[in-house]
Amino acid sequence: MAILISASLFVVLLAIIGYVGYRYYAKPGRFYEQLGTAVVTTEFEGLGMPGTGQPGAVVRVIRTLGEKVPVSPEDASTNRKFLMAAGYRSPDAMATFYGIKILSALGMLVTAFLFRSYIPGLPIMRILALITAAPLGYIIPNFVLEYLVSKRQETLKLSLPDALDLMVVCVEAGLGLDQAIVNVARELAITHPELCEELNLVTLEMRAGKRRAEALRNLADRTGEAELRKLVAVLIQTDRFGTSMSDSLRTHSDFLRVRRRQEAEERAGKVGVKLVFPIFFLILPSMLVVVAGPGVLQVFKHLFPMMRQFKQGYGK
Repeated sequence: MAILISASLFVVLLAIIGYVGYRYYAKPGRFYEQLGTAVVTTEFEGLGMPGTGQPGAVVRVIRTLGEKVPVSPEDASTNRKFLMAAGYRSPDAMATFYGIKILSALGMLVTAFLFRSYIPGLPIMRILALITAAPLGYIIPNFVLEYLVSKRQETLKLSLPDALDLMVVCVEAGLGLDQAIVNVARELAITHPELCEELNLVTLEMRAGKRRAEALRNLADRTGEAELRKLVAVLIQTDRFGTSMSDSLRTHSDFLRVRRRQEAEERAGKVGVKLVFPIFFLILPSMLVVVAGPGVLQVFKHLFPMMRQFKQGYGK
């Protein structure tokens, strides 16, 4: 039974890897080689915005499955904010996410059913595993999404000082804030693509007719990053009160670098406390076994015969 399950999982994994490799690497590569290099690029491609391609059959099935899930407006709003913060801005991202949740729940249920005979303990434990498998699989994508959001926010936070330095150079060269944002998004598209994507969306919103303050507030709400919220507040207040934009940006950039250095020192200071439990439960027992083990064995080797002789002599 175990060999059959292992062989089945291996075949399924091999088929998935083969399909993905042919679909997204081999086939597009051959097609692009036949087409040659790009001749005309659109304005949105110059801004680094992703293109709109047709999804595959698997994505369409997942999306169709997710559209059938009944969702409350509160949950839909919360998950939409998380998806936007993670970088998924497609109109069908919500349906795809709920389709993944359904497939994850079914996968966990099938896995628990196949491996129920390997669960130790009473039969009630097997029943409990079957009952909790589907809810657990349904909430696992939420944890993955939160991890993606936190990872993207960390990337945006680490990208801010470089973007602010370049923005200071652009502003001091005589450019306005709008044109400086465009130049920063264009120049840092390779090194910091996530931040450039957000700045491109700000530019598109302003070109669509939104005010600069509103577009910047949307940037802060869309990403949910605290440092970006502070930057947006600085930009809005500087623009409102007419103070020097370059001085404000340079001061905020220095503040971000000092803050990053302080956070690094704080994490370094916590290392000693965090190492207490690994040292106490993992390293210390092994050291005791290596250092005191031979001595303890010698004590037991000589102590037990002495205790036996003493007992025999006392019995006489």
